[in-house]
Amino acid sequence: MTIVLSDNIWISALVIFLLRVTDMSLDTLRLLFVVKGKRLIAWILGFLQSLVFVIAISTVLSNLNNILNIIGYAAGFATGNVLGMFIEERLAIGHIAMRVISSKQGLKLAKALRRAGFAVTEIRARGKDGKVSLLNSSILRRDVPRFENLVLKTEPEAFITAEDMRPIRVGFWRA
Repeated sequence: MTIVLSDNIWISALVIFLLRVTDMSLDTLRLLFVVKGKRLIAWILGFLQSLVFVIAISTVLSNLNNILNIIGYAAGFATGNVLGMFIEERLAIGHIAMRVISSKQGLKLAKALRRAGFAVTEIRARGKDGKVSLLNSSILRRDVPRFENLVLKTEPEAFITAEDMRPIRVGFWRA
């Protein structure tokens, strides 16, 4: 009898852990879609997330004597955050504003990026040590690694920054 009870305690904690991982992963993705302005997807994810949360928390609260339920809840919260970040990274939804500061190969770099299909705006600028080229490009998030590799291959010392963005009106993009 004790073994069955013990098994049930572990199973309960595992179920709570999995529910909480699901809840927090959905939360991370829901927030991404809220920021991107995707209302319907955010609504669906919010509905599912709250449903899973209610089941998880009610299971914990129905048996506060089981410390494993509480540990499963906390561990699921932490794991769900990390898993949600991993999924969000893999989905690579949206656009990124890339900025490259080149002190040596600005023109060559701009041409290489354009040949690779990126739209680039060149701006002549002055940096701490003299003239530089400031290159701006708005790209799909999934293209960031390709963009970065091309920049570093052309000019390894280039300074690169990236900012999340939400386009208001699409121009060059074919997205």
